[in-house]
Amino acid sequence: MAEHEHVRVAVIGSGFGGLGAAVRLRREGITDFVVLERAGSVGGTWRDNSYPGCACDVPSHLYSFSFAPNPDWPRAFSGQEHIRAYLEHVADVFCLRPHIRFGSEVKLMTWDAERLRWDIETSSGSLSADVVVSATGPLSDPRIPDIPGLDSFPGKVFHSARWDHDYDLTGKRVAMVGTGASAIQIVPAVQPRVSRLTLFQRTPPWVLPRVDRAIGGVERRLHRALPFTAQLRRGLLWGIRELQVQAFTRHPEELGLVERFARLNMARAVKDPVLRARLTPDYRIGCKRILLSSEYYPALARPNVDVVASGLAEVRGPTVVGADGSEAEVDAIVFGTGFHVTDMPIAERVVGAEGVTLAEAWKKDGMQALRGTSAAGFPNWLSIIGPNSGLANSSMILIIESQLTYMADFLRQLDVLGGRVALDARADAVRAWNRKVQERMQPTVWNTGGCTSWYLDASGRNTTIWPGTTTEFRRATRRVELAEYRVVRPPATKKTTSADPSEVTA
Repeated sequence: MAEHEHVRVAVIGSGFGGLGAAVRLRREGITDFVVLERAGSVGGTWRDNSYPGCACDVPSHLYSFSFAPNPDWPRAFSGQEHIRAYLEHVADVFCLRPHIRFGSEVKLMTWDAERLRWDIETSSGSLSADVVVSATGPLSDPRIPDIPGLDSFPGKVFHSARWDHDYDLTGKRVAMVGTGASAIQIVPAVQPRVSRLTLFQRTPPWVLPRVDRAIGGVERRLHRALPFTAQLRRGLLWGIRELQVQAFTRHPEELGLVERFARLNMARAVKDPVLRARLTPDYRIGCKRILLSSEYYPALARPNVDVVASGLAEVRGPTVVGADGSEAEVDAIVFGTGFHVTDMPIAERVVGAEGVTLAEAWKKDGMQALRGTSAAGFPNWLSIIGPNSGLANSSMILIIESQLTYMADFLRQLDVLGGRVALDARADAVRAWNRKVQERMQPTVWNTGGCTSWYLDASGRNTTIWPGTTTEFRRATRRVELAEYRVVRPPATKKTTSADPSEVTA
């Protein structure tokens, strides 16, 4: 990275959001940009999560960019290796690699109010940018709970998103902590080869069958020869999920039928009534993320698996202790305990116009951003998959593409305004947007379902999920409303007679 390099746009991260932003910038005719990536390759969460059994729970043809369809998905639900290969392919086909700076972890981003730019310090050098597009994603920084005695554990410890492939679990006694989306894939993948698997389950999930299958050569050839067939497939998958949204957002009682089906699914695989009782949630289905697996329950019923109906409370040497007092000696502890979602570490590294970090700005009332994208006091800073833009039943790629449209119009508005200029979301506009979102959130299953989930922040606010359809979000982000922003220009100089007209304060 060149010293004192300046670019028009700096994109942070090279997962779906970052690569999508890079493609959209090029399609808008903008080539003066960089993609800052802390790792050595693209892929984001699909690079970092390489644990056994890792796969997507969104159908393949919906979990891809609309502008980069893939007719060769090998399965209805693709595995991690296929999604990562797809992202590598996108980087190559759209000629993005010259823009990517690998090994460039962002350490600090500071808004310069005099020059109207972001000064960025990375692990590989410094640069500045007119606009920052933060695409770090909410599932990028693993969260390991503070467990007493963990530091003194003599065996192996790692998080599912930092899987140690050099450590062989064969014949080992393993503790799996957590029962989220990663854990239900890891458990059936490792159960046949470990000597003993102890699962610490703080809260049981609702699990539905994962109706996966291989996509045959005939189907793939059809999609290659007649692209509209793949578009129809994608459209059908999208439409079904749009119709499901009202059950989550307006009429949670309609999920009762789905809940009964989930109970039957469990009963078919788990015959032991004591184990079945441990695995049965006490909250409305949908309150926490609904998980898909046809192998999880059968694996838990195997004789070498113990389910502890509590979280991990303490580690005493090689012994793990549950909150219920149960103990087990293990050789390895695997944490499937999620990520820093409502307290994203990147927020601590962004210093805005008032000299406060984004984390400090969000400390009182939780994460808030205008249309899930712009935070007040942080000019020319856009977030992909920002506050209240997450989904619980459809593809995040749909949300990402909507935000990329918003990003493109944001840059067009800067061009129209001309000169050195920035747009800063008005605090009242952010509050009004957030108030509307939170009002819509009240009757949703995520707020009324009787559970505690990673959708909620420490104060119980749902700052993660979008309480509507992807169509509604696309309409909300199709263009920038300038009335919702404050136009910022450089401070007026003392010698106004020689000042550039574009530098006069608006």
